[in-house]
Amino acid sequence: AEAPRGTISTTSGKPNKILIHHMASANVTDYSQAAGYRIARDVQQWHFANGWVDSGQHLSVSRGGYVMEGRRGSLNGLRAGTHTVVGAHCPGQNSDAIGIENQGTYTSVAPPAQLWNSLVDLCAYICQQYGIAPTQIYGHRDFRATACPGDVLYAMLPQLRSEVAAALNGTSWSVIVDNTSSGFSASGNWLTSSYSSERYGSDYRYARPAEVSDLATYRATIPSNGSYRVEAWFPAIAGYNTSTPFIVHTGTAQSTVRVDQSAGGGAWMSLGTYSMTAGTRTVVAVSRWTSGSAYVVADAIRITRL
Repeated sequence: AEAPRGTISTTSGKPNKILIHHMASANVTDYSQAAGYRIARDVQQWHFANGWVDSGQHLSVSRGGYVMEGRRGSLNGLRAGTHTVVGAHCPGQNSDAIGIENQGTYTSVAPPAQLWNSLVDLCAYICQQYGIAPTQIYGHRDFRATACPGDVLYAMLPQLRSEVAAALNGTSWSVIVDNTSSGFSASGNWLTSSYSSERYGSDYRYARPAEVSDLATYRATIPSNGSYRVEAWFPAIAGYNTSTPFIVHTGTAQSTVRVDQSAGGGAWMSLGTYSMTAGTRTVVAVSRWTSGSAYVVADAIRITRL
């Protein structure tokens, strides 16, 4: 990025909260590091146009999950844990809050799993370095009349606080695998759609039922033997299948859970709690082998150690 176009002020005290923003930018499907760098540079230019000396936010997270410094000096302050630079992301909070810009627009869709997982890790690190409680994670709109960070992302802030707290106390672990994640795999028979606003991320997969072995699979690394809650996220439409098979693999056995995907979408639905063994493998699969002709859907899954 360019050098700042003026002097950036520094505080001698620590911030006491985190503010979550969205960039209100396009929900691109290029999740590469290069794409993340491009949007960070674009934001700096937008903020230069406001007359600011540098990017207003302290840190940025791309849709691919890459974390980048926004305002110069923010990373050094965070690593030291003793001071921070003054931002320009929310009037009245620029000296008290670390501002995080998340690439994309989250008024009607959730952020991609890559972004979400990085945001959880980043917030946990900020809380650890500055001694901020996870309860002190807010949205931009909590302190300013704005739609930011979008209705969907704002509604996910309680989940963010919970997952950050779990990461800090070391008693839990959680991962989300979306249909755009590297851990997802499906044949060409599983088509892509962004039709429903209840989707997780930018899109989801769907297929017609058939008596064939043609699974949409979610691969993850289970960090240790233990008890894990498994959840699924999918958009629900009246014409979707009422008995979609979700197959959960524990490492020693498998269980099939039938899910009605015609209702109750746009939220995490529990597939049960399981005793799992450590290792990298397919943890959840969605099968086409069911009755009727209504679509079966594969969107996102979440695995949480209890």
